[in-house]
Amino acid sequence: MMKKLSMEELGRISVEEFKAADKLPLVVVLDNIRSLNNIGSVFRTADAFRVCKIMLCGITATPPHRDIHKTALGAENSVCWEYYEKVEDCIHALQCEGYKIYSVEQADESVSLTDFVVEDEEKVAVIVGNEVDGVSDEAIALSDACIEIPQYGTKHSLNVSIATGIVIWDIFTKMKNRL
Repeated sequence: MMKKLSMEELGRISVEEFKAADKLPLVVVLDNIRSLNNIGSVFRTADAFRVCKIMLCGITATPPHRDIHKTALGAENSVCWEYYEKVEDCIHALQCEGYKIYSVEQADESVSLTDFVVEDEEKVAVIVGNEVDGVSDEAIALSDACIEIPQYGTKHSLNVSIATGIVIWDIFTKMKNRL
């Protein structure tokens, strides 16, 4: 009979071990995210897949915050993060560090996530946007490309934390040999 694994059997690493571990060359940029629950969910997903860093921009709240912690469950302490008032300044800083910038957005020249290729040695930053307005026009203008998640239902968008999780998972599967 199958049984659920205990916390001990899962063998999770400590926050200190996480901070010292190799990370994916992937940064997630949150562009004006309103929901503290969405922010916390992104931290938790970033922890699960050893994302290098989260950049919090504009109105996006920063830890420590009780409502971020409710969904992050402590991942806000393991995943490195930085805050930028303007997403444009964040993008310029990432470009100076050698990151290719990809906005997760439906645009006229978007690349389907299923066709998105991560080049060898490429450092990737993905920008996800506001729950109502999406990624800002300023961020899209500075991006190398837009990535679009294929959708086949009646809606034209996903919750930002769900979309971020899908993109992180996809990039993780393409980069996991770098861990």
